[in-house]
Amino acid sequence: MKDIFALLKQGSMAALTAAIVNFVLACLKGLAFLFTANVAMFAEMMHSFGDAVNQLFVFTGSSLSKKAPTKRFPFGFGRLVNLVCLFAIIIVAILSYETVREGIHHIIEPLPVQTDTTMLLINIGVLLIAVVLEGIVLFKAGKELLQQAEQPYDGIKPLTLSYKYMNRAKPATKLVFLEDTVATAGALLAIIGILIGRFAGIEQSEGIVSVIIGLMMFYIVYKVFMENAAGVLGESDPQMEQRISQIVFRNDDIKDIQKLIVMKEGDDLHVEVVAEIAPELTVEYTNKLRDDIEALIMKQSHIADVNLEFEVDDGRRSWPETQGQLDNKSGKK
Repeated sequence: MKDIFALLKQGSMAALTAAIVNFVLACLKGLAFLFTANVAMFAEMMHSFGDAVNQLFVFTGSSLSKKAPTKRFPFGFGRLVNLVCLFAIIIVAILSYETVREGIHHIIEPLPVQTDTTMLLINIGVLLIAVVLEGIVLFKAGKELLQQAEQPYDGIKPLTLSYKYMNRAKPATKLVFLEDTVATAGALLAIIGILIGRFAGIEQSEGIVSVIIGLMMFYIVYKVFMENAAGVLGESDPQMEQRISQIVFRNDDIKDIQKLIVMKEGDDLHVEVVAEIAPELTVEYTNKLRDDIEALIMKQSHIADVNLEFEVDDGRRSWPETQGQLDNKSGKK
């Protein structure tokens, strides 16, 4: 039992926080829907339930993926988070379908516009609470995302700069950030749809909003499925490969790189490098050179292990040096 709790502590806190918040919001929206029969509120309820289930799975998967390798699974459980996300996204896809279907039904056969002021205030009040809580979770996820991407996260940057560096975050954090972006936008859309229906008399407005929210959920399904399917198969990280090549070329004794692969394994990155060196270097010096370069690589974010091998320079260029790498060699900043 202690081992399980130790693993859970290593899970994505952003995912756990988002799961709890979305479950509470789903219950509030469900109660509001029972009182008002508002289809936009139904869409928001389905969205929150879907997010809560998905993020709970993500938290569990991100925790279990930290389990140490065993004799049966010597490469560890890093890709478990990808498998769990793929399973969870099936639930979200079903809820997305139901949301779109319900929205289309109310576009074809719209209900009379609700004129009761009390019901209007209930819907708007619940949705405003959702905007505030989802916005807080979105901010937390954005801050965590920027920390993982090694970017500044002061001020409102978690809500602005995070989108630029989304691909450099852990899978669980990225998923929570995407889902809460859609959740916050969906709650605002639901408010707009209700207000248009009430004051403009457009009966189909809530059904249209429901369809839009469902389609946004389908976008999350597509995004999460594609990224986690790639993670299960084994995906390289081009940006980290570029950064590590600069670290390797920083040493004048490195003449070329024959091979450089950075493989994603859940939240971890595994690095394999084959570099070329001059033939006159001694074994003792070469071993020290390997230790120094591996130590620098291990300081990079999410690196789990490094395998660096040397070959004698063959005189042919295999890895093109960028201007940044040339500047590193010449000592420029």
